Amino acid sequence: MLEVKSLQKNFGGLKAIDNCSLEVGKEAISGLIGPNGAGKTTLFNVLTGFHKPDGGEILFKGERITGLPPHKVFRKKICRTFQITREFGQMTVLENLMLVPDDQGGERIWNNWFRPGIVKKQERRIRDKALDVLEFVELIELKDEYAGNLSGGQKKLLELAKTMMADPELILLDEPGAGVNRTLMRKLADNIRELCAEKGITFLIIEHDMDLVMNLCNPVIVMSEGKKLAEGTPDEIRSNEEVLEAYLGGQYR
Repeated sequence: MLEVKSLQKNFGGLKAIDNCSLEVGKEAISGLIGPNGAGKTTLFNVLTGFHKPDGGEILFKGERITGLPPHKVFRKKICRTFQITREFGQMTVLENLMLVPDDQGGERIWNNWFRPGIVKKQERRIRDKALDVLEFVELIELKDEYAGNLSGGQKKLLELAKTMMADPELILLDEPGAGVNRTLMRKLADNIRELCAEKGITFLIIEHDMDLVMNLCNPVIVMSEGKKLAEGTPDEIRSNEEVLEAYLGGQYR
């Protein structure tokens, strides 16, 4: 699904991504772990067009997407979330979802004057889809609540729901478990599994919660100093001495 070949990204004299190569298999839930400063979020930023790479190549389904701006990456059916949620706090949960679909007729002011029927029909379709998505992530009872009033865990579920509105093929999740209580984390993990199994969505997940990674992801990719250090099944990563010493603190010995 995704191929990263010898990718490089520098910030002055700092090599944030240093000749990194990795692959993400189709319809897999892949984990991406490593210490702070390993280059994980920078990798996401380069993959999704927020930063332009200084070298290397990115292929999505065999097509070169290296250096595309974010809106063009989005149109390739690649979506992402962020470490800090980016909801529109003064809009309702439902409105946050209805903003996501691309190329809405109502965004062109003349359509509202001359083609109001088409605009209303499209908005009804988008609203119905948003309600279905909220049912799926179990936020339907909060559809009219301001998004800024949600708890941290509910905002993470809202982030996942927003990606679903774009009918993605690949979702990049940046620390979905951060600040989320165990009950909501289990719900989030179940949603990810169901989306992968039933809709064939591929996931690449940055996460520091090792329990979540080891129970949800296969394979697990380890980054260090901008490079891929190791890759394997959760059991293989648990038994990798270099990974255990450097990143897991021996907790899985």
